[in-house]
Amino acid sequence: MRALIQRVASASVTIDGTVHSRIGPGLLILLGIEEADGPDDIAWLAGKTGRIRIFSDGDGHMNLSLQETGGETLVVSQFTLHASTKKGNRPSFIRAARPEQAIPAYEAFCAALAQETGRPVQAGVFGADMKVALINDGPVTIWMDSKARE
Repeated sequence: MRALIQRVASASVTIDGTVHSRIGPGLLILLGIEEADGPDDIAWLAGKTGRIRIFSDGDGHMNLSLQETGGETLVVSQFTLHASTKKGNRPSFIRAARPEQAIPAYEAFCAALAQETGRPVQAGVFGADMKVALINDGPVTIWMDSKARE
């Protein structure tokens, strides 16, 4: 499971010209699920994301977590995070999980993150053509992969 985590001042998802989800200060998480992902990947990534200290404290140091700031979260499914560009110029998405596996994993991640932070999680719509808008704060952008766990 891969996540591109962005600290944002605000973010939103628009579908068919209508705003579907919107958050203020917090995290926009682009989430990619691969076939090999399971409950351990969901638990690890949700825990790590909920506790990562990338928000500024009173001294301006990145020392606070989403839990501590009361920030909001928007999770958007993005199978392209598992693109392989090894051969040729057209990316392959063969490692990305099929919807029948990815949708329950996506929903489980959102639920686990909500439990971790004690706050509701906003989401996009799996498989929809979404327009994602954000104001990156910092900018702060973090890459996490549950298989690498760096």
